Amino acid sequence: MNQIDQKEVGMKVLVAVKRVIDYNVKVRVKADHSDVDLSNVKMALNPFCEIAVEEAVRLKEKGVATEIVVVSIGPKVCQEQLRTALALGADRAILVETEQEVQPLAAAKLLKAVVDEEKPNLVILGKQSIDGDNNQTGQMLAALTGYSQGTFASEVLIEEGKAKITREIDGGLQTLELNLPVIITTDLRLNEPRYASLPNIMKAKKKPLVSKSPKDFDVDISSRYELLSVIPPAKRQGGIKVASIEELVDKLRNNDKVIS
Repeated sequence: MNQIDQKEVGMKVLVAVKRVIDYNVKVRVKADHSDVDLSNVKMALNPFCEIAVEEAVRLKEKGVATEIVVVSIGPKVCQEQLRTALALGADRAILVETEQEVQPLAAAKLLKAVVDEEKPNLVILGKQSIDGDNNQTGQMLAALTGYSQGTFASEVLIEEGKAKITREIDGGLQTLELNLPVIITTDLRLNEPRYASLPNIMKAKKKPLVSKSPKDFDVDISSRYELLSVIPPAKRQGGIKVASIEELVDKLRNNDKVIS
């Protein structure tokens, strides 16, 4: 299928987004160390998810994509982040509503059910969320759907029914050519997300947003592991000055025990 054929039949892009603590906020731990304290904390769209939405919007502006659907999993308040994605340029939204904690495998199973229902040509996710930092959902979704996958994408080109993905690896850059449908996870250098304008924010309020539940998809989201405790990192100690290399070596050896 060439690019013209894609325009004729319509290319649908599904973007998964997540509600997280705003990256500018200092994270606090609950007094009992049971979890992170979310009381009166500003929440936002996960930064990597913003990049995923921006890439989908750019594909639509180029005429490659014809429809952008955003999906999120979580409590009802996630509608706020979905409306943000709609204001950035998405066409409609789906919220899989649940108050239960959703771990990566459960998220992948729910997204797989949404993929089966929506049948998108392209699925874009952030490579990870800044709260869990798991970097698992995109890969799990690819395994469940059987779709090709291009992770850590820093450049995306869709043409002639294929996706050319440039991805960052330890040794430099790697370019993959994958047949559609394909799942992409975004890296930081893929693009710079735009700001939602006030007119688009107002228009987003009228765009379709459908709420469903895990039961609608017959998906078990039971936890596979248990969070035992959350402990904040130790406070960083102030630096000191040493008078000589010998003194530095002595402190590294005898005080910090980092050399022998």
